[in-house]
Order: sequence, then C-alpha cells, then structure tokens
Amino acid sequence: MSSRLIEGNEAVAWGAHYAGCGFFAGYPITPATSVFNSMLGLLPPTGGTVLQAEDEIAAIGYCIGASMSGQKAMTATSGPGISLYSENISFAIGSEIPLVLVDVQRLGPSTGSATKGADGDIQFLRWGNTAGQPVIVLAPVDVADCFRLTMEAFNLSERFRCPVFLASNKEVGQTRESVDLEAMEMPKVLDRKMAREGEGFRPFAFEREDEAPDFLPLGGQALVRQTSSTHGEDGYITADPEEIDRMQRHREAKVSAHVDSFAFSEESIDPEADLVILSYGVTARSARDALAWCRSEGKRVSLLVLKTLWPVPQALIREKTRGAKAVLVAEMNQGQYAPEVERTVPDKEVRFVGKMNGELVSPYEIKESVDVWFAQ
Repeated sequence: MSSRLIEGNEAVAWGAHYAGCGFFAGYPITPATSVFNSMLGLLPPTGGTVLQAEDEIAAIGYCIGASMSGQKAMTATSGPGISLYSENISFAIGSEIPLVLVDVQRLGPSTGSATKGADGDIQFLRWGNTAGQPVIVLAPVDVADCFRLTMEAFNLSERFRCPVFLASNKEVGQTRESVDLEAMEMPKVLDRKMAREGEGFRPFAFEREDEAPDFLPLGGQALVRQTSSTHGEDGYITADPEEIDRMQRHREAKVSAHVDSFAFSEESIDPEADLVILSYGVTARSARDALAWCRSEGKRVSLLVLKTLWPVPQALIREKTRGAKAVLVAEMNQGQYAPEVERTVPDKEVRFVGKMNGELVSPYEIKESVDVWFAQ
C-alpha cells in the first residue's frame, strides 16, 4: 500500500489487518461505520470474517466468541454502542478475553449529535465495567496514529489478555490525510502466549500476579472452561474470598503494573518552562499550533500529548511536568481528564480549557488560557 489519502477510520482497519485481525463484527453507527466498510474490503479476501450483527450487544458477543476460539477480533462503534457493550466488556475483563474496541466518539449524552465530535466517553471507557477494574485506552491524534495505535492495541490485548479501547472521535476518524503506511515504523506483531495442551489445563492459572495466563482456544483437544461468574484459576465458580481476592488483584496488576511500557506520547519540552500544556486526541493538534504561537511571542511553554490515557501514565506525566508550576489540560469535553492530572501532580496548579458543543477547541482558545495564566 503506497502513500494515499485515507481517513482515520480506514487507517484503523488497515492497522487491524496488519496486526493479524481475522474477525470483525459491528453494527452501523455514525461516525464509525467506515471502519466496518473498510474491514469488509480487507478481511474476506484474506480469509477473515466480517459480520453485521443485529445490534451492538450481538456484535461484541460475536467478537468475544471469535477471540475465545483463538482469533484476533475487533469491533467498532460510537458512544451509544459502547453503552450497550458494557456488560460484555465486563465479561471480557473477568474472563481475560483479548479484544480491541474502537470508539469513534460523537457528541453526547445519549443519542447526541451523530455528526458532531467530542471526547466525552473518556471516563466511561475507564469505568464502564461492573468491577471498576483497569482497562487500556489509547487515543490517536491523526490518521497515522489510527494505524499505529490500532496495531499497538492488538499487541496489548494479546499480551495482557484484556479488552483494549481506541478512543478516536468523529474529527479524527473522518479526517483524510496523506500517509504512507508502508514507510511507517510498525510495531512488531505479538500473539497471545499459548499453553501446552494436556490434562488438567487451568485456563486462568498464572505464575506471577502481574502476568496474563497462557491461552488455549475453545474447541481444541484440551478442555477449556469459560464463565462470566466469579471463578478461580481452574475456571470453576468459586465463593472463596481468598481466591476471589487473588483473581481480582491479578486482573488489576497485569495491566496497571506495566503501564510505563506502553505510555505512548509525544512532547515538546522546554526545561525552563513554567507551564505545560497537556492534551490528547484531535485537541492536541490545536495545542501544537497554540504552542508555536506562544513560543513565537517568547513565552516559555511545553507540550505533552498523551496517547495512552488509561491506566493513567503517572510516571510519564510527573517526569514531563517536573520543574513546571502549572499544567493546562486541553480536551474536547467538560474536563474529564483534568482531575486525573490533578491527582497525579498535586503539587502543581492544574487548569482546564475545553468545551463540548460540537466544535473543536481552537488554538486561539488554548493560547488565550495560556495568556491568562502568564498575566496573573
């Protein structure tokens, strides 16, 4: 595939294809449908499967079944679909099922505005499961990110046996840019670690609390148990508090303990800067322009763009804001990530600039907030 003009949603499909995705199921929804359309063109010719489900609940259910059979699976939707996915997201977390979920966010709440973008699902992606256990959420800034971070999402899902979200939005997913995917530096494709078949296989057994169990697919020679109920390492339902606690701590540790290894970001750091702009998603593009504008006026300002949102990459944020007095969080909502930054760097002043009215946060609005801080 040579350099061509493609949209973010199409780049997601290509990233999934390069990562080895063999199964996609979805239900049409604006602004995510072109992920579905692109997968229809990519998977069947190479032996993969694409299903249009009768609804979003069925779509994620199909993907869970495909993953449990050993395939790499992905689905794509927007905010209303993520709401319907919630129960099966909890199932995938509890039963340690690899899965990639693309959320091309639109303005909410509820049905909202299908043709307007926002980053209003950020907290819901993290907390939209019934145990509140950690998930991985990656946030692309542009079309190139849509490709690369989709590949990373599959790798992380396979490595940690968990659902991984790509928090895109309408403005990223439906923007076209010229990219040469073959010239990009691609991550090495990872596959889940397979167990040796044999009697007594325990589908959730782990040697270390912070490592994912080895995997065997349903339908093979070994008996594999799967359940959405509270279970032990053998897959049987359990009411033993110690065993339940051990499994809960394992599912938390296998993700949170390794966040530094997938804390994707970009930055432009001035070690003498008193103020750091922190942003993600499409708003980071405005933040880049605001940074250049501020520096042209002689203001010492830094920029940190997060591409891993959950678990919060606390060590990265602390390192990149070291020495600064304040952090300005720019996001396309009413301030969903700013409190996480406040908790991470409680010794710094944290300010917020953003909105959720269907319009992009402009470079001017970010610069105006910077100017206000410098004028205080």
